[in-house]
Amino acid sequence: MTSIGERKYKSQRRNRIITNTITYIILIIISLVWIFPFVYLVFQSFRGESTNVVSYLVPHEWTFDNYIALFDLTGRYPFMRWYLNTLMIAVISCIFQTILTLMVSYCLSRLRFRGRKGIMKMILVIGMFPGFLSMIAIYFVLRELGMVGNPVGLILVYVAGSAMGYYVVKGFFDTIPKSLDEAAMIDGATKNTIFWKIILPLSKPIVIYTILTTFVSPWGDFMMSSYLLGTNANNWTVAIGLQNWLTANNGQSLNEYFTRFCAGAVFTSIPIVIFFFILQRYYVEGVTGGAVKG
Repeated sequence: MTSIGERKYKSQRRNRIITNTITYIILIIISLVWIFPFVYLVFQSFRGESTNVVSYLVPHEWTFDNYIALFDLTGRYPFMRWYLNTLMIAVISCIFQTILTLMVSYCLSRLRFRGRKGIMKMILVIGMFPGFLSMIAIYFVLRELGMVGNPVGLILVYVAGSAMGYYVVKGFFDTIPKSLDEAAMIDGATKNTIFWKIILPLSKPIVIYTILTTFVSPWGDFMMSSYLLGTNANNWTVAIGLQNWLTANNGQSLNEYFTRFCAGAVFTSIPIVIFFFILQRYYVEGVTGGAVKG
């Protein structure tokens, strides 16, 4: 005869197996639902029998023509120019945003000054409001400066809000012992030297995290860029250009650009995917870990 303890153990084991099985099934279903749009996008980008929207998933004819068309510099819609515009805006914004975010976060983590907590609370409260609430004011300011329709104006908008992202970075800097700063100051190091030569080398995960987040945001932004870059197609980013492939032009539907739109979306996402997978370890460490515990 089996003891009560054995029966209880078998019952708990059976319940655990059932629970795990149900959990895995739910996760698989969610994963399939999540990944289906991406699979559809890739399949349609290789479709050759029609360029319009169709109701089936697997193409009847496979082709690379949709990707080749993206490199047509003489066409009506200069995709590669949009791509280079987006790359320029994202890289420049990423550089300045990363530097400013790290410097502001270091100051709020290490320095003690009057109004410090008030500033942090104010930034957190302002950050709760969506950015589009300020779009009208931003537009009029840039119009007075003559920067509407100019990528430089869009870069200024992205960089101007850099300090709003201080919270995660500051939390990482807080995990680095202040004794390192004190020891360096005893040896004659300045705050500037400590930041660049001691803190940053210990903060590689959060630096990578900041680079990723500040690069991805301008790369995929549509709302602010479409509002500030105007109607000149040569100044558009990829997001604006791809959206215009799916909208009406002079009353005529642009469905004939659908497969090219899919190819452009896939081509645009490839650098981000590669970038993220290469630096994924640092991204996770930047969010969840610290440099030196103490």
